[in-house]
Amino acid sequence: MNKDAIVAGQAVYSKNILSIYDIWVLGISNHLLWKCPTRRISQQFIDLTSDNHLDVGVGTGYYLKKHLSPTTRRIALVDLNENSLASTSKAIEHFNPEVYSRNVFEPLDLNCEKFDTVSINYLLHCLPGEMSEKGIAFSRVKDVMNDGGTVFGSTILGKGTPQSGLAKKLMAFYNEKGIFTNVNDDVNALSVALEASFTDVKIDIVGCVALFSGKKRS
Repeated sequence: MNKDAIVAGQAVYSKNILSIYDIWVLGISNHLLWKCPTRRISQQFIDLTSDNHLDVGVGTGYYLKKHLSPTTRRIALVDLNENSLASTSKAIEHFNPEVYSRNVFEPLDLNCEKFDTVSINYLLHCLPGEMSEKGIAFSRVKDVMNDGGTVFGSTILGKGTPQSGLAKKLMAFYNEKGIFTNVNDDVNALSVALEASFTDVKIDIVGCVALFSGKKRS
């Protein structure tokens, strides 16, 4: 995998971009363009997150800040972007999060106890390559999960979902700039990638967004 492409996809998340991300993406784009209200992703997070949880591709840490249970025993963060890791870890510092700067295309090598749940929200459509290549991320997180653990998350599909004219234009712009790489991402490719590493795979399409989950085989 081209490391320059990986770096380009995550480099956009500067401190300035992170400061407006929740408003633009979670407040406006999800509702008006991608047609998947943020509350749907939030509800999945609430329903599936355990008290021994790893969040991969943390962004602003929105779901962690809003929806972590006060009884959460252990939370860990994995991201390649130092700005995201720094701002999120500070926001949830009362949970004493474990922080790991890692590339999901490579072995995570966390050298720690494994996790019962892993969330991957809005990361896959930012990763370079076809879904068959991005699927390595599922293999990487599986390696740090306990048997029977649950992986879940969401991704914006570039193909096979209804898109308004404005949504098409914005998605094309993001792909041109290397912010997204999801032109060929569709539900079938996502399903194949998930099923290569997990069982009991479920995918729910809401607008342009796929909400997914799977279990690690015992």
